[in-house]
Amino acid sequence: MTNLICGVDVCGQWLDAWVDGASCRFENSLAGVEGLVGFCRRHAVGLVVMEATGGYERLAFGGLWAEGVGCAVVNPRAVRQFAEAMGCLEKTDRIDAAAIAGYAQAKRIAAQPPAGEVQRKLAALVTRLRQLTALRTMQQNQRRLVEDADALASIDEVLALIGRQVRSFEAGIITAIAGDPLWARLDAAFRSIKGVADRTVARVLAELPEIGTLSNKAAAKLAGLAPLARDSGKRVGKRAVRGGRSGVRSVLFVVAEIVRRHNPDFAAFHRRLTLAGKAKKVIRIALAHKLLIRLNAKARDVRNQIECPA
Repeated sequence: MTNLICGVDVCGQWLDAWVDGASCRFENSLAGVEGLVGFCRRHAVGLVVMEATGGYERLAFGGLWAEGVGCAVVNPRAVRQFAEAMGCLEKTDRIDAAAIAGYAQAKRIAAQPPAGEVQRKLAALVTRLRQLTALRTMQQNQRRLVEDADALASIDEVLALIGRQVRSFEAGIITAIAGDPLWARLDAAFRSIKGVADRTVARVLAELPEIGTLSNKAAAKLAGLAPLARDSGKRVGKRAVRGGRSGVRSVLFVVAEIVRRHNPDFAAFHRRLTLAGKAKKVIRIALAHKLLIRLNAKARDVRNQIECPA
């Protein structure tokens, strides 16, 4: 294994690779991925790094791992900021590929094995259920303003179809979680917190599969719920949260408020922050952070019990 890193700039049509001054362009297709594998082997590449592009990188990522070439996916904004910090203001596909390789080298990025088939399936089911729920809400809001009988009938037909699909996907998610021994135990552990229900469990398992393997601080940062310092000299800046996985964060915001109504510990925490004069947004973030830490602790206990049974 070498330390050479190949940066790959990905778009819908092309894969632009750069390693140690050499560059090459391949189609973003099965044949192109095969060419990229050969390019990496000729240059004795130890790691391939590419940016998250909303899905265009999946074919290359999976294809490289299938051929035994380790890969990692990084944040495109971080790469762009790194390139600008290094004085590289130009932007072409080849320059971007070189910037990705430089960023990966500086950050010591490690290979990220792809999620298993079951994990990908759960993520796909949860994503589609979220889309259907949003679509149903949109149709319901539109229905309130419609008076024409034919238009109402059309909306009702669409709502009925969405309802059937929502129930189908909910059943699929329940089956997937129940069929995995770890997920089934995590599901029971998470539900022991009053206010945490099936959709919350599904979202956390699908979008934060690392839960229970991370420290509380790392989990909070990954979810974008860790207050970030902004101090300089004698100035103590206002802490704020940013970045992270927005899907997990958004559901925790909603569920933490429900948990507060049923859990005396969370209610007392909310009351203490309110009496201290904290802003509503700060309290909201603090409650979501507290819920995440509680979930992470329960997940850690479950994983430890599985690894070291009594």
